Amino acid sequence: MSLPPAPSFDCSDTPTAAPARPLRQLALQFAAVLAVLSLAWPYYGIRGAELPWPQTAFAIGAIALLLATLSCQPWWWRILHAIFAPLAWGVAQLQVDPGWFLLAFMLLLLVYRGALSGQIPLYFSSRQTVHALAALTREYRDLRFIDLGAGIGSIVQPLAATRADASFAAVENAPATWLVGRVRTLATANCTWQWGDFWQTDLAAYNVVYAFLSPTPMAALWEKVGREMRPGSIFISNSFAVPGVAAAHEIDVDDHRHTRLYCYRV
Repeated sequence: MSLPPAPSFDCSDTPTAAPARPLRQLALQFAAVLAVLSLAWPYYGIRGAELPWPQTAFAIGAIALLLATLSCQPWWWRILHAIFAPLAWGVAQLQVDPGWFLLAFMLLLLVYRGALSGQIPLYFSSRQTVHALAALTREYRDLRFIDLGAGIGSIVQPLAATRADASFAAVENAPATWLVGRVRTLATANCTWQWGDFWQTDLAAYNVVYAFLSPTPMAALWEKVGREMRPGSIFISNSFAVPGVAAAHEIDVDDHRHTRLYCYRV
């Protein structure tokens, strides 16, 4: 009589559409801290010994890594969970004035606000991507192009400079990058540089929508595209495919990042 095989842990069947929200990650890290301290404090307290913080920090990192793995978090979150507590302990030994941390946080927020509010980091599109988009949209005589989460305007500014017959728009909500993009596009009459949340932007006025975001918002963004864009329009995603939707065609860009453009016909 043979025994049944032992169950194996596999994240391949876990849905990936649910975003790994920051609050969820904070709760996971807090659970690891609580698990370790609930055992360590009574143990060392009974023995009358001081809690060994270096070992405790690494134990918290190990438990956080285990919890992140069991909950099928993306690989980068697993790394962050593993190193967060040891790094926090290490930085605490430097005795840095807390004001510097506040200043660093404020500066990062000016540039990476999208990463905090929507898990959308700042990416810079390459010059080769600009050329690929120019070739892709050359057939449009009435081109109305918008870049969602436009960063510093590395896409719309050069495109608008070479297509005076077309109209371009860009939406950005990180203050520092918005300011840089605004300055870059001041002399480009056919480019509208907007401050705001692209989720609140109506896409019906555009026949080409471009986004270079992250895997997290793609499913929700595709739903927005389907609701608002007109039939025959094109949605182009840099590097991140819409989950469960086949692209009409894909374009491989010859740059250092090996960029791939996913083109979806609405």
